[in-house]
Amino acid sequence: MSGAREGLDVALAEARAGLAEGGVPIGAALLGPAGEVLGRGHNRRVQDGDPSAHAETAAFRAAGRQRSYADTTMVTTLSPCWYCSGLVRQFGIGRVVIGEARTFHGGHDWLTEHGVQVQVLDDAECARIMHEFVAARPELWFEDIGRAR
Repeated sequence: MSGAREGLDVALAEARAGLAEGGVPIGAALLGPAGEVLGRGHNRRVQDGDPSAHAETAAFRAAGRQRSYADTTMVTTLSPCWYCSGLVRQFGIGRVVIGEARTFHGGHDWLTEHGVQVQVLDDAECARIMHEFVAARPELWFEDIGRAR
């Protein structure tokens, strides 16, 4: 997949920015057909008090309106939740690159079943950031994934 590593670097920078703001360290980037960054963003649920402010939705919104999403790639540091997986399906995003799925196994199998190209990179840095965050802020993590702890 074109631009996967570069896109993940952008998504990781976004995840770090979210963590520095006191939020959940998940970042994303929506890439165009040539690997260009159309939009980028990070989870802002805590910062904005908005439960729908996920990284993938932030990157999607930042990209602005596109005529078609079939040739775009959503790169995210963590397997997308069902909400963000639904966004990928709703708008026909053709590819998803995932930094890691150890911490959270979202809807990426479902996306694959529905024809979306999915690549899980199993990136050590993505896993480290999430592991440290979950250990330090379990209450915030479980709130983020919709599970009372």
